[in-house]
Amino acid sequence: MPQIKLRDGAELYYEKHGNGPPLFLVAGLGGDGRFWGANVEALAGQFTVIVHDHRGTGRSTLSPITYSVAQMADDALQLIEALGYDKVHWCGHSTGGAMGQALAIEHPERIDRLVLSATWAKTDAFFRRLFEVRALTLKELGPEAYLKSSALALNMPSWVRDHDADLAAAEAQAKETIPVPKIVLSRIAAIVAHDRRDQLQKVRAPTLAICARDDTVTPLYFTEELVRLIPGARAYVLADGGHLYPNVHGAEFRRVMTSFLLEP
Repeated sequence: MPQIKLRDGAELYYEKHGNGPPLFLVAGLGGDGRFWGANVEALAGQFTVIVHDHRGTGRSTLSPITYSVAQMADDALQLIEALGYDKVHWCGHSTGGAMGQALAIEHPERIDRLVLSATWAKTDAFFRRLFEVRALTLKELGPEAYLKSSALALNMPSWVRDHDADLAAAEAQAKETIPVPKIVLSRIAAIVAHDRRDQLQKVRAPTLAICARDDTVTPLYFTEELVRLIPGARAYVLADGGHLYPNVHGAEFRRVMTSFLLEP
C-alpha cells in the first residue's frame, strides 16, 4: 500500500492514477479517497489524479489527536511535498474544500487552480445544528444510526429510493467503517470550527465553486458567499444531486471541472 510517513510518525495512505498535471481530489468528512469512485479513472486520462485517506480515516493511521482543518491541510501539504510537486490543482469536496481554502491562503504557491465543491467559508447556525445532531447520533446511538441518519441529509431523496440496498449494506458494516467514533466526533468539531471568511480575499488561485441546488448540508448560499469573497471566483450550480452530487452527476461534474482546469 502506498503510504507516506508524516512528521509525527503517522502514516497517510494515498493513490496516484494517470498522467498529466497533478490533481488532488480530496474527500469530505468521511475522509476516504474511495469517495471519488469512477471519477478517478475518468479524470486520469488527462491528469495525474492523487487521492488520499485523511489521517483518522480509511487506510491511514487512526491517530487519537485533536483534529482541525489546519491539521488536515498540513497533512495534505506533507503529501504534496513528499510526492515532489511544487504546485497542484486542488479539488476539495466539503471538508476537502475547507482544507483547500486553508492551503490557498497559507501556501498560495502550492495551489495552481482551486475547485471548491459543496463547501463553506464559515459555519452558521444551520450548519452547527446539523452537525450537533449528527455528533449526538453517533455518540448516543452508535455508528449504524449515524450512517443511517447521515444518508438522509447527504443524498437526494430519489437517490436514497434507488439505493436502499447499498445503504443497508454500508450500515451493516458501520463498526468497521467507523472503528473509533471519538475520531469522527473530533473531526466534526474541527469542521464546525472552520472559519476563513475574513481571509478569503487573500486567495490568488483561479477558483471555481461548484454545488448542487438541493444540497441540504452546504446550501447554495455558502457557494454564493465563497464567490463573493474570493477575488475572481466563479460558480457552477447543478440542478440537483444533493451533497454527494459528484457521484450522482459525475459526467457533468467532470466536464465542468476539466474545462476550468484546462483553461489557458
